[in-house]
Amino acid sequence: MAITELMAFLVAITLLTLTPGLDTVLVIRNTTRGGWKDGTASSLGICCGLFAHASLSAIGISVILVQSAWLFQAVKLIGAVYLIWLGISSLRSGWKAKGLVALNESVLQKQPLDIIRSFREGFLSNILNPKTAIFYLAFLPQFIDPQGSAFLQSMILASIHFFIAMLWQGGLSFMVEKAKQWLLKPSTNAWLESISGGVMVALGVQLALSKS
Repeated sequence: MAITELMAFLVAITLLTLTPGLDTVLVIRNTTRGGWKDGTASSLGICCGLFAHASLSAIGISVILVQSAWLFQAVKLIGAVYLIWLGISSLRSGWKAKGLVALNESVLQKQPLDIIRSFREGFLSNILNPKTAIFYLAFLPQFIDPQGSAFLQSMILASIHFFIAMLWQGGLSFMVEKAKQWLLKPSTNAWLESISGGVMVALGVQLALSKS
């Protein structure tokens, strides 16, 4: 890959990463739930999903998602249902938090951290999003040298995306953690859980109803 193509990829993938979306919402939501470790584990799951999409793009399975309407719809609906489930979970947490306004802040901080759960939520939210697969299918081939290994090059590009996304989302998680004194107030926590839950449900419904 020429240096100009590499720079173009870096600019495009950085702008994509910084654009607020489901990944941002999930990292913020889980950081407020369990601290920066929760948010970082979720980010790791999200970013590991990138390698799966890169692999699918390289071996052509993503093409099936484009050409097979029923398969695309099936994957899309699975992803939509998962997003809605995450959103409803956040809404329920928000409603519960509204009833805990009188509790001491230290009680809220005793919520157990489950790294496996955080990683799984991030990974599934990424891997079940067919639009990410479609993006990788359309985007990565522009930077692949047909004379070389498509799989190896796809993994390298995904690794660059992994690094940028982890840097951004990890920094975001750290900033949210620094603001925990405000975020852990019961009223603030309830508001954030409700907002993030509503956004996830909306994204899931939009994904389920979209025709592309």
